[in-house]
Amino acid sequence: MTEKDPRKALSETAVTLAEARQTLGDADAVSLELSSRRTGMSFQRTRMSADRTLMSIMRTALSLIGFGFTIYQFFGRMLQTPGVTLQPHAPRNFGVALVALGIIMLTLGIIYHLRYMQGLRAERSMMKKEGLIHGESHYPVSLTLITAGLLWMLGLLAIAGMTFNIAPFG
Repeated sequence: MTEKDPRKALSETAVTLAEARQTLGDADAVSLELSSRRTGMSFQRTRMSADRTLMSIMRTALSLIGFGFTIYQFFGRMLQTPGVTLQPHAPRNFGVALVALGIIMLTLGIIYHLRYMQGLRAERSMMKKEGLIHGESHYPVSLTLITAGLLWMLGLLAIAGMTFNIAPFG
């Protein structure tokens, strides 16, 4: 039986430790890369969540606007029926109030969405500058926000038509 040279054993241990450090360094780089990609994807998920929140606000606002306009139309036609007695401006006032509530709610939702997206983009830019995320994915304009703007304008047209009895909503 021959004993190993202690210096050779230390040298082999040092080589093994160096290889382990190199392997660990590669693992850290891979881990950092995966973490960076997950963080980048979380920004996309957060953006989609903000769009879903705006869509739920739009759904509620559309219900209010539609219900207000329907009340205005239904009771307005009932006023023309002989024998029905209603306050002449009551249906219009209630309908206008519901449409206005829908427009106000939609306005606040749009403002909240714009501010939230502005903060999210600023955070994303800061993390990109620090090298924490890649920021390669495109951040397009929100189609939900465009639709909300169109619904807002439709609500304004409805309220103008109901108030001033002008076409196409009068």
